Amino acid sequence: MLNSPILSIVTPTLGKFSEYWLQQLLAIQGEVEFIWVYPPGAVTPSVEDPRVKIFHSLYQGETPQRSVGLLNASGQYVLALDDDDFLHPDVVALAKDYFHNFPQSWLLRLYKEKIDYLDEEKIKATWPELPAINQLNVSRKRQDKYQDLVEVPIAPLDNPFELRLALWPYAKRKDIHGCHLEPFNNTIWKTTLVKEALDDFVRNMRIGEILTWLPLWGFDRALGLFIQGKFFQKDMYIGHWMPEPSQIRYIVRPYSMKSPRILFPSDALLVKRFPQYGYFWNLFFEELYNGIKTKIKSLWKA
Repeated sequence: MLNSPILSIVTPTLGKFSEYWLQQLLAIQGEVEFIWVYPPGAVTPSVEDPRVKIFHSLYQGETPQRSVGLLNASGQYVLALDDDDFLHPDVVALAKDYFHNFPQSWLLRLYKEKIDYLDEEKIKATWPELPAINQLNVSRKRQDKYQDLVEVPIAPLDNPFELRLALWPYAKRKDIHGCHLEPFNNTIWKTTLVKEALDDFVRNMRIGEILTWLPLWGFDRALGLFIQGKFFQKDMYIGHWMPEPSQIRYIVRPYSMKSPRILFPSDALLVKRFPQYGYFWNLFFEELYNGIKTKIKSLWKA
């Protein structure tokens, strides 16, 4: 059994992943552990690889399953990966190289290539060699080239609240644009930072003494922003975004194959914990109206 992994890769799953996905995951080299979290009562496969750790959450859903996995991660760094996306086999060496060169960083955002789920040639293509971190130029904008290591600023959480988002259901946020990060997934984070924020996140779900607000979906973005809210410092840079070649193969499926999800219950937790940040209020009202429109569409089709 691996005692001290460099990287923990956390995957909430129903166990419906393909054999090819499993082969590719277990082909990852270096000091790594794989944490799979199943919903309660799910039958789990027998995997002989000692790097695989299997847990069950109390409830089914993105939030409870991913939380269990992250809280049980023992690596110095942690990455959340869905069970239909693919990760470069040298990602552990990349993490070690990056944080050796940038020890103050919170995160390394991986470069993902979006691939249609039917394009097997691209999905199964040989992974190219990754560049050494110290050979990359560092810049503050991606611009037109994808060869630089781009600095990632903290999200502009202190942006003012825009009243139009609360009053008009078709208004759109403007502060989503930029190089800052919202999602937690597909990014390598320092585990200590994640666990400290996640402990606060879980406590923030409690309402009074006996009630718990447990949104099943939207955890990916909520946690990525919660970490930034907890440790917010205006205008600071918290990490970097890798250039090409891709380190993540992100499988894209048509919307018709996806079930609609309402995300504002997770965003409400951000407002509850950090009411001082206008950015979170803007996000909450936009997603509140998106959720209402999604519900109306589902009722119309029923």
